Amino acid sequence: MKKLILGAFMFMGAVSFSQDNGYFFGGLESNSQWLMPDEKIGFDAPDDRFRSNNYVQFNYSLGKFTAGIQYEAYLPTALLGYSPTWDNQNGIGTYYLNFKNETLDITGGYFYEQFGNGLILRTWEDRQLGINNAMKGLRVKFTPTANIGITGVYGQIRNGFDVSEGVMQGLDANADLSGLLNIDAVELSLGASYVGRYQSNGGNDSIPANINAYGGRLDFVANNFYGGIEAITKDPDVIVTEEVVSSPQLFDGTALQVNLGYAQKGLGINSTFRRLENFSFYADRYQEGNVYNEQIVNYVPALTKQHDYLLSNIYVYNAQPRLLFSDSEKKRAGEVGGQVDVYYSFDKESFLGKLGTKLAGNFSYWAGLEATFNSEEQTYDPKFIGDGPRYFRDLNIEVKNRWSSKWSSIATFQDVIIDKGVTEGGPLGEQGDIRAQIAVIEGTRKFEGGKALRMELQHLWIDKRRKNVDDKNWAAGVLEYNFNSAFTLYAADAWNYEGEGEIHYYSFGGSYTKGPARFALNYGRQRGGLICVGGVCRFVPTNTGLTANLVVTF
Repeated sequence: MKKLILGAFMFMGAVSFSQDNGYFFGGLESNSQWLMPDEKIGFDAPDDRFRSNNYVQFNYSLGKFTAGIQYEAYLPTALLGYSPTWDNQNGIGTYYLNFKNETLDITGGYFYEQFGNGLILRTWEDRQLGINNAMKGLRVKFTPTANIGITGVYGQIRNGFDVSEGVMQGLDANADLSGLLNIDAVELSLGASYVGRYQSNGGNDSIPANINAYGGRLDFVANNFYGGIEAITKDPDVIVTEEVVSSPQLFDGTALQVNLGYAQKGLGINSTFRRLENFSFYADRYQEGNVYNEQIVNYVPALTKQHDYLLSNIYVYNAQPRLLFSDSEKKRAGEVGGQVDVYYSFDKESFLGKLGTKLAGNFSYWAGLEATFNSEEQTYDPKFIGDGPRYFRDLNIEVKNRWSSKWSSIATFQDVIIDKGVTEGGPLGEQGDIRAQIAVIEGTRKFEGGKALRMELQHLWIDKRRKNVDDKNWAAGVLEYNFNSAFTLYAADAWNYEGEGEIHYYSFGGSYTKGPARFALNYGRQRGGLICVGGVCRFVPTNTGLTANLVVTF
């Protein structure tokens, strides 16, 4: 398959010299860092201080065909906090050949795909998190009519420059019921999904070689209301803890997500409920729960507000879908919770701002499933919701004002409670919880010629009446100046003024953009903890260093 794809790619590249309707597109991304020892934060720089992640992608489109290849280099070592799988590695990471017409879309090689909300299958790349679980194999999309679509996939999940031991297969079907039934009053769509994994059990019949997951979903839009429901069930499988089968029993898994919202001019309300019971899915059973999200098959992000500020990203939630019987951690069966977002836009010329004021509020709550565990037999009896231990609660409000064509501001207040085990990646329910309030004021002043000055002032208060109050209070500030649309400089500092050592996590740098190229450079300290993108997180150790980033698109 690999030789076939590469051969087709080279053939199309040769043909391109004689064709006028073909075109190239792609890009380059380079992320490098030079780590430096810092006694103040207790960071001993490793021997391999220079680290770099680099990606070069070329795509060529000619008529109904498109081919692509991505070269990657993690030399001499991958960036700090990334999986050791990438260290000192380089080579062709992904490649593909695609054919597409009105009814068929066929891809061979590596591809990215999502079924429904991603609860049953999502392959994607996020370089900031070090995730690339592209599937290597074959994908076929068939659209016989405008109202029906079917997708089939077969292959193995990427694992570094190799692929998973497990072999995946899947089928997804979507139908626009409103179009099929000529319904005008409401938009209805129906979907069904299947994803299976085959992995040899090494002759151990107590471990199932085939694990299948099945799901269905229904979405609607009716006037100003919209919503949807998706439910998934997964075959009984073994429980794996730290690459070891930890239970003689087999346990099935379930996932349920319900969305409901309302939208009209100036007002939007969106709510989400999700219940996950033993619902992690990996292409290799022995990689379940690994901290780098390697070989993960499905997508279960934290459904909470994604904050933008230094201090509001200290206590962030990471989804907890797993069933655990391990003696080293408190037993748990999964998570249940949800969030509600409310958006409101005031009329212009209101007392809150001449050019408009926007209000956004969010509430999210996540808890463990209430369950009764039998330690001797290693079985459990869960409730649908119950009264399980609280993992996370966030209540926040944001007010955006445009006072004039030159002045704008954002004010944010957040009240968060989080289990200390979530934020530190340790056992849940054993270390107590942390409660903090965060206030942020941001102001922007625009000048002539594209110039602008932006300033943030932030403060985090810890509830000191609680046990294990963590690092206590913080203060932070950011100052950013845009000389024009191309050149920006900034300075930032997060000061843990009541914590041990009263450490300043400072950073300063800038970026320059010229046409399709952007270069950024910064120096400073990185606070250790969770770094999250779109609700998916990875742990980053505390460090100090110089970081450079170059992105070029063409």
